[in-house]
Formats: sequence, structure tokens, C-alpha cells
Amino acid sequence: MLVSASAAAQRAQQPAVEVFKSPTCGCCSKWVDHLRSHGFTVRTTDVEAIDEVKAKHQIPQSARSCHTALVGGYVVEGHVPATDIQRLLKERPAIAGIAVPGMPIGSPGMEVPGRAADRYQVMTFDRTGRTTVFATR
Repeated sequence: MLVSASAAAQRAQQPAVEVFKSPTCGCCSKWVDHLRSHGFTVRTTDVEAIDEVKAKHQIPQSARSCHTALVGGYVVEGHVPATDIQRLLKERPAIAGIAVPGMPIGSPGMEVPGRAADRYQVMTFDRTGRTTVFATR
């Protein structure tokens, strides 16, 4: 019960996350579960034309993945760890969002039993398409 109380307290302090994903994507649903387990309230919207969502939010081609989320005025693209989203919301940098490009094995929602996690980077991006490293995993 302590975990539930802690998750409830976190939910009260964090903005809701709106996730746009394909209706058939299992890894996207696992990422949503990951966010919820870290105290986020998540709303999902299944969309057939996910590339239109990415274009609308000016996500650089090099940063794109399988799902797109909006939280606290930022765009979150792909399998970004919840702890990096929490850091983003705490630090509030002057960027458009953060992304985990592609679908690296071992990132939240992309875990594969018996396989070691890939190394990957969480990238920032701005409205001009410029990217920088936010975190290395």
C-alpha cells in the first residue's frame, strides 16, 4: 500500500501526460505503463496518422520514434525514461522537448527478457531542429 500512496502523491504533483500512439503498438502501451508506475497520470489517444502529430509538434526526423507525448508544455518523443521527464519538468530548459530516437532495446517499454539493454541517448530538440544530449543511458 505504501507504493500506491507514493504513486498517488507523485500524480498530484506532476502534470498529466497526453500520449499519441498507434492503436496496435504494444511497446507504446508498455511505455505508458512505465510512466504510470512512476506516478504520472496518462491519457492516450490512438491515431492512424502518427507522422502528422510529429510534424505538427516539429519533431526533427532524426529524433522520431513510435509515439509522441505532450506534458507540461513540452514534447516527449519515444521511449524516454520517466526520470528524465521528471528532470525536464523540474529544470524547465528552453527547448521544445526531449526524445529517444528509434526504439532502443532496454529503454522503457522496449525491454527484452534475456537481452542486455542497448546504450542510448535522450536528446533535447528545439523548434529549429537542433539537438543536444540530455542524458546517456
